[in-house]
Amino acid sequence: MEKEKQFKPTKAETPQKRRRERNAAAPKQQRSKREQGVREHTERPRAKNGKRGAKPVKIIFLGGVGEIGKNMTALECGEDIIIIDAGAIFPTEETPGFDLIVPDITYLVENAKKIRGLILTHGHEDHIGGVPYLLKELKVPVIGTKLTLALVDNKLREHRLNDVKEITVTPGQTIQLGCFRVKCVNVNHSIAGSLAFAITTPQGVIFHSGDYKIDLTPVAGEPIDLKTISDTGSAGVRLYMGESTNIERAGFTMSETVVGTTLDRLFAENVRRRLIIATFASNVHRLQQIIGLAVKYKRKVALSGRSMLNVVEAAEKIGEITIPSDVLVDVTKIKNFRDSEILIVSTGSQGEPMSALTRMANGDNAAVTVGNNDTVIISASPIPGNEKLIYRVINNLYRKGADVVYESLENIHVSGHACREEHKIMHNLLKPDYFIPVHGEFRHLKKHAQLAEELGMEEHKIIIPDIGNCIELTSKGLRLAGNVTSGSRLIDGEGIEDEKASVVIDDRRQLSEEGLFIVSVAVSHGEVIGEPAINSRGFVFDFHRDYTREIRDVINRAIESYDLSRGTVDELKKVIKRALRNYLLKKTKQSPMVVPVVVEL
Repeated sequence: MEKEKQFKPTKAETPQKRRRERNAAAPKQQRSKREQGVREHTERPRAKNGKRGAKPVKIIFLGGVGEIGKNMTALECGEDIIIIDAGAIFPTEETPGFDLIVPDITYLVENAKKIRGLILTHGHEDHIGGVPYLLKELKVPVIGTKLTLALVDNKLREHRLNDVKEITVTPGQTIQLGCFRVKCVNVNHSIAGSLAFAITTPQGVIFHSGDYKIDLTPVAGEPIDLKTISDTGSAGVRLYMGESTNIERAGFTMSETVVGTTLDRLFAENVRRRLIIATFASNVHRLQQIIGLAVKYKRKVALSGRSMLNVVEAAEKIGEITIPSDVLVDVTKIKNFRDSEILIVSTGSQGEPMSALTRMANGDNAAVTVGNNDTVIISASPIPGNEKLIYRVINNLYRKGADVVYESLENIHVSGHACREEHKIMHNLLKPDYFIPVHGEFRHLKKHAQLAEELGMEEHKIIIPDIGNCIELTSKGLRLAGNVTSGSRLIDGEGIEDEKASVVIDDRRQLSEEGLFIVSVAVSHGEVIGEPAINSRGFVFDFHRDYTREIRDVINRAIESYDLSRGTVDELKKVIKRALRNYLLKKTKQSPMVVPVVVEL
């Protein structure tokens, strides 16, 4: 009797059962793709949750979301914090004159005692450029692969940071940092030694992809470790944080071997010409291909650009690159060789103003003069925002008579970032409960979130983060849990400026856009002596009109209206500044910076 009750469907169960039977019987291709995705999502095994009563894990975004570069994320649980990457970006037109921009680490400094380590995904500037500035304020161990740490060492020496604990890891290795157990997973990228991290936490596994692509035929090293990624997904992933840089590109990213084939052909086609190749200094595998081709075609290699020399030295030191002893020559000695015997490998693939290639194009490079018998190969694609700089360099190289080969003409660059089909593979292997897109502008994060939904993830299980967001992972799910102090810090030489509270950046913008007026006034015993001296820079005058007399009259009237015997010099400066700015705005529609100088005699 009990057995009959166990198997006999109730009226409430019957329609559900019939629907399940109809769906199971229907051909799979007749169902919509979204329906199939939802079915796969709901039927797969749930990821392992954290232990009941376990503390929540906070994911704190300090950079790298809503922007390209400056990557930095912190994971916090109880009394433990780990930091993933400490990147930087180069200044834009909105930050004139600064050298570098790094994340605001106020929150980390306030919680310094909790920090167990800084783990680095790879050695690109947008992931390690901020390391020395972080280590000036925080004493924490730095963890990464051999090449990543070798590149960090160059920065530490430059900043005279000698007492830094470094821990070298290899793919497959696991390291315990407080309550976080971090497993290093090999991935392919445009630099050797790149890692993803499978991080076991009290709330389950968090998988951080780092920057990656799926390259099954890499020119060096092992292919991406899809088996470990798949095994991690099968065991259960609570949260996936996936990079989003190339999410707008359909299909798959080409293999690095494609570049080697194209370069080989270009070497063969230019046997009588001098070759100049500009590429990312950090792309060690491409540099190895280029050096191999130089050996094949019996050319000496001259390196041009400080970062190129630094990276090659670091990579050669740890065995990531192999260069025959008689191949390298000093760039200042290239005039001793015929054009057909020389290959120059240069920085400047992004048109950076002070790079070796830009100085060649401008005729400012003392060692290399570009001419009619040069073929310049730019083995890189423009980082968004750098297009104008690159095309200016290309135009100048053409003007000097060189032939120029760039991405629009040949397959001489492949990205290190996954395209949409590779992202689909990663999502399907990991099968996460929750998803946060990272590493990209808002449009990239939004597109990646939409892709996750297309693959069957419910919208409420996805959060698109912003800098400063603190997101909590608990046994109940994922939720936004407020914000922390965040933003950018502007580096200028040894100086560091907070972008949000920066008077300096406002002054520089005004100077660059409107110019400068300096008004000097001499004061003795409460009275102004002589005429004010007026100097201007960067201000556009109406050349049909002489404003000097009118400006002096404005300043004199402002001074006469002020009783210096009852006031202060600082107040007099404000009176002069206000009067002159109002006059200039009314007469010229311009608002330059006005700097009054009052000299007391």
